[in-house]
Amino acid sequence: MELIVHVLEHSLWDTLELVPFLLVTYLAMEAIEHSASAHVQAAVERSGKAGPVVGAVLGALPQCGFSAMAATLYAGRVVTAGTLVAVILSTSDEMVPVFLAHQEPLARMLAIVGAKVAAGVAVGLLVDVALRLWHRAGDGHLHIHELCEREHCRCDDGGHEHGHGHGHGHGHGRWAILRSALVHTVQVTFFIYVVTFAFGLLIELVGQDALGALLANHPVRATFLAALVGLIPNCGASVAITELYLDGVLGAGPMLAGLLASGGVGLLVLWRTNADVRQNAAITVFVYVVAVVIGLVAGASGILL
Repeated sequence: MELIVHVLEHSLWDTLELVPFLLVTYLAMEAIEHSASAHVQAAVERSGKAGPVVGAVLGALPQCGFSAMAATLYAGRVVTAGTLVAVILSTSDEMVPVFLAHQEPLARMLAIVGAKVAAGVAVGLLVDVALRLWHRAGDGHLHIHELCEREHCRCDDGGHEHGHGHGHGHGHGRWAILRSALVHTVQVTFFIYVVTFAFGLLIELVGQDALGALLANHPVRATFLAALVGLIPNCGASVAITELYLDGVLGAGPMLAGLLASGGVGLLVLWRTNADVRQNAAITVFVYVVAVVIGLVAGASGILL
């Protein structure tokens, strides 16, 4: 019992130190999202064949809901499958706030984000080219009406509002930003605390050498597991992967695999909004395979991030 109390206290103090940095980061992220989300969506919608490039670059921005937006746009066939894949691969979810909260070198964080963007662009473009060659790129028409009928969002009578709540007065906007930032800070703080406690307890019970033998000394196994964890549509997944990487438990390859697969709630929204279950399954499996392959290549090449 004393061991558990000791780990709980130690984890609590380690986590509380990060709260101010998390709050400042989320305030900035929410301000960006509230002011630029409509412009981001418009840029993606107008991108055409360059969609994967635009999607991957914009997906790297610290916006909470961009992967969900991309999934919804794909369900309405406003963007291509390659664009959706590019956004999911490049989206960092909670990696950026955790890095900033730990005050890690900015160059290290940017290198990881850059690797994810490069992977998103390359894979997304290849997906679109392959689908066009196989004549599987769709019928070339938008399917927003069908999407709205399934979602009952009343697009035709003005009931569907993009970016609702962003333009109803400066005071309301500022309160919305603060409230959302506080909610995200509490959520991620909770996940960091849970991960820190679980990891600390595991080290105390199993030993750091044994844990290293399980993950750090078996990068292939760790890569498959990290990518699987990354698919979990919850910010706790990217928090856990980032924390374990910063603690030295995960190497660069497994970390990259986990963060490539960790596209926020994008895949969850895809399964909710896109009627074609086979497409959803194919995209989900494809994202996992790509994440594992890139993670294995990064691990085998000894890349340092």
